Amino acid sequence: MAKSALSPWKKYSEQWKNLEEKFHGFMQTTILKPEMKWGTIIYTYKGKNVVGFNGFKNFASIWFYDGVLLSDPLKVLINASEGKTKALRQWRFYDEKSFRINQVKKYVNEAIALAEKGISIKPEKSPPPKPSGILKEFLQKDRVLREAFEKLSSGKQKDYIEYIDTAKKEDTKLTRLVKIIPMIKKGMGLNDKYKKQ
Repeated sequence: MAKSALSPWKKYSEQWKNLEEKFHGFMQTTILKPEMKWGTIIYTYKGKNVVGFNGFKNFASIWFYDGVLLSDPLKVLINASEGKTKALRQWRFYDEKSFRINQVKKYVNEAIALAEKGISIKPEKSPPPKPSGILKEFLQKDRVLREAFEKLSSGKQKDYIEYIDTAKKEDTKLTRLVKIIPMIKKGMGLNDKYKKQ
């Protein structure tokens, strides 16, 4: 496989280069489509994430986006973000010997079969938080601000609410609020300026 097709996580990609080449070489024989997402190659089926590979400092891993549904006969899949992810599972490799491509193929083929059947875990959306404290007070007092805030997507509203709520001191909350008021009135999200760069 061409070097440019390897994971852009260059910091650790060299030590896992052989595993990554084996993985990507096999993936090219599947029906999945490689797409660049979050700085790495993710293999998708009809736009849905199915599997990916990354090299880290102490291990390389294959990510199965609906891994919780896999039969996992080798009992190798783990939830790398306990409490945060319901479906995503990771298979870690600490050396080249543990990476057996025939075993990997079985897991990937099962993941593909699930994707083809449309079987997946649907993410549960938690209700968006409600403004409280100083943010709620300002929204109640300023009609223009309140209307602008209500026009924002629930994700942008959540970002602003968390930004204020995570400040421990009241003066910090006020400083943050003064900073975000013009952004809210412009219809901007908290992180919009970083997304454009």
